[in-house]
Amino acid sequence: MNLEIPDGYIDAMNESFEKMDQDMDKGWQIGQKWVKNPDNTQRCQLVAGKLLTALETDNEQLALMMGAYIVSRMQGVRQVVIDNTGEPEETSFQ
Repeated sequence: MNLEIPDGYIDAMNESFEKMDQDMDKGWQIGQKWVKNPDNTQRCQLVAGKLLTALETDNEQLALMMGAYIVSRMQGVRQVVIDNTGEPEETSFQ
């Protein structure tokens, strides 16, 4: 599925993305393990799981926000391959 992020959207959402990062700074459950301080890739894997949920429930606003977060944190990412087997660390970015 293609997700188009409008011009200026990432800049407009930057404060929300920073709040997401602050929340993740406290640690996060990734699959079966607790990660005290997730790195950038792990953060994007977590967000990709939320993106998948948004797509499955037709929540376009949440999908746009999660997709934009990933693009803002992973320069040049063009594709997200989301693992839907319950292993978020298997999600990959290209």
